[in-house]
Amino acid sequence: MWVALALFCTYFIWGSTYLAVKFGIESFPPFLMGAIRFSIAGSVLYVAMRLLGAPNPTWQEWRGAAIVGLLLPAIGHGTVCYVQQTVSSSLAALSIATAPIWMAIFSSIWGHHITRQEWLGIAVGLVGIMLLNMGGALHGDYVSALLLIFAAASWSFGSVWGKHLTQPKGLMAAAAQMIVGGAVLIVWSKLTGEALPTQISQKSLGAMVFLIVLGSLVAYSAYQWLLKNVRPLVASSNTFVNPIVAFAVGIWLDNENVAKNEYVALAVILVGVLLVLTSENKEVI
Repeated sequence: MWVALALFCTYFIWGSTYLAVKFGIESFPPFLMGAIRFSIAGSVLYVAMRLLGAPNPTWQEWRGAAIVGLLLPAIGHGTVCYVQQTVSSSLAALSIATAPIWMAIFSSIWGHHITRQEWLGIAVGLVGIMLLNMGGALHGDYVSALLLIFAAASWSFGSVWGKHLTQPKGLMAAAAQMIVGGAVLIVWSKLTGEALPTQISQKSLGAMVFLIVLGSLVAYSAYQWLLKNVRPLVASSNTFVNPIVAFAVGIWLDNENVAKNEYVALAVILVGVLLVLTSENKEVI
């Protein structure tokens, strides 16, 4: 039951966060928005876990959480926020759908044998990425395309590596990761010259609250719980549903236009992801 509930959170809440990010950056600079989101969510969760009796992480646990916090909230999410200044929420979610494919590749570093079906899924997913760049919003925008692929790869590498790092127990791990990720984004925001907005729209404020409470405290914590209890490839299966949710929410609430080739790319990438996720492999990765 807990696995199903956690998957539901990562499937549908995270699928909606792409549009929330788009609404948020209408008022907040991208890196600063991520910094506020994860710093507040991480601090609230940390205090809550300490009040519930969780021990303060050791230095070694902080180091492990810091690595994951750098790769997931800071680099992975921060890059997506930056790119969403110029691309639609549905397109950003579609590019991140390649995460399980990257996980299959990175898992081989720790001894996972990539099966023939997984190789086929990886190949199909790469075809989908090429189709995505042949027309529509990403056509000719190689910087955005590469940044989105980089974000997916960073998120995937951190998810797989985190399984082998010493981290705090339970949800304290998510709290520590978000605190570190938020701190890194604060520094990066400062270095890039971002400043607090002089005016914040109600839509952006509502999006920020949604991202802090549901996107971070609930969904990010659920994702980290899944990584500890199921295979990373299963935990990342949210990327199979997120683009569909993002497409639907973006069209419904923001009248986003989706090009025909993007629908085709969506279908091809999801076939590749499905091949990876359904591959029969008894190894725990």
